[in-house]
Amino acid sequence: MFTKAIVRTPCRNMVMGITTSAYLGTPDYEKALVQHKAYIKTLESLGLAVTVLPLNEAFPDSCFVEDPAVVTKECAIITNPKENSRNGEKDEILPAISMFYSEDQIFYIKAPGTFEGGDVMKAGDTFFVGRSARTNEEGIAQFASIVSAFGYKTVAVPLRQVLHLKTGADYMENDTMLLCGEFIDRPEFSNYRKIVVSEEEAYATNSLWINGKVIVPEGFPRTREALEKAGYETVVADTSEYRKIDGGLSCLSLRF
Repeated sequence: MFTKAIVRTPCRNMVMGITTSAYLGTPDYEKALVQHKAYIKTLESLGLAVTVLPLNEAFPDSCFVEDPAVVTKECAIITNPKENSRNGEKDEILPAISMFYSEDQIFYIKAPGTFEGGDVMKAGDTFFVGRSARTNEEGIAQFASIVSAFGYKTVAVPLRQVLHLKTGADYMENDTMLLCGEFIDRPEFSNYRKIVVSEEEAYATNSLWINGKVIVPEGFPRTREALEKAGYETVVADTSEYRKIDGGLSCLSLRF
């Protein structure tokens, strides 16, 4: 169960965020703010106390707080984002992390390791970590060494087509994975119950399990129906403006 979340208010410069989805258009900042406030209310409705960090115009992608840190019950890991425009986010998130973790509970991924939280998916006592354009083998090795001290196993999953692991695979609890595309038949997930997401609704793979319910992005009815048939109660959240800069539901918060 989660009790806390950290989010950061999007800045106006979010319209300049890194994206592979320019075909969707430029984000509408005012609409993004409305969506972000609704997202916070949804988290609160699911029982989370939400810490809202101020906007930071120096970092266009800084609303995606999931990438510069990974939080667990036992510790927090400050990552080392590969992109120059995002690397400084690790320093900006540290004061917020220090509000909840003591100095000896905070660990760091160091160069030449690169690492982003969007590549991290926790399933029970296992962390699946995407080996991606943003997260390299050295970063994964450092992460595995850190979390092994707390009894966690790390499994690297090579990515071929997507930005982050949770773009195409997300754990829904109860031994269930939401999977799309290249991940449907991955051997790493062979022992899990699979809910397959169609390519047309691939974005909805990044749905978010919180305290027994699943937040699903608005506009993906087949994925929502599949989750409900599998026994999950769903809640819908509109993230259309964040999709335009490659962001999804999990990217917008740290949950612990």
